[in-house]
Amino acid sequence: MRLRLLLDVMCGGLVSYLRMCGHDAAYALDRGIEDDRDLLELAREEDRTLVTRDVQLAGRAGDAILVESRDVREQLRELVAAGVPLALDERPSVCGRCNGPLERVPADASTPEYAPDPDGEAVWRCSACRQCFWRGSHWDDVRATLEGL
Repeated sequence: MRLRLLLDVMCGGLVSYLRMCGHDAAYALDRGIEDDRDLLELAREEDRTLVTRDVQLAGRAGDAILVESRDVREQLRELVAAGVPLALDERPSVCGRCNGPLERVPADASTPEYAPDPDGEAVWRCSACRQCFWRGSHWDDVRATLEGL
């Protein structure tokens, strides 16, 4: 189940986790939005569930998930308790940097110097920002964090 979420500025540490789990997770600062009215309007316009630590803002939203902790692991636990599925996609689909769609890089294609050769390892490229992703040590760290929730 892929959710459409909007994270306010207090929940930025959750963005990459949610995207790596395949959720469409928009982040307020990526959109240049900090004002509560603008956040609520964007959530309504894009049919997104607001994720926030702000009790009053959550109360004003039609659909919101309130997280209380400042700690990212605890926030992840709160999301799970709220019914947000948190499991890594075996085939990454959402860019961790910009939330754009990922496409598999063909084995005979070239990749930037920082990325592995797609002939030896599966690599995905964001069609929006062109960032490359693969299941390396960061992937393993995120998997371990999610499994420990």
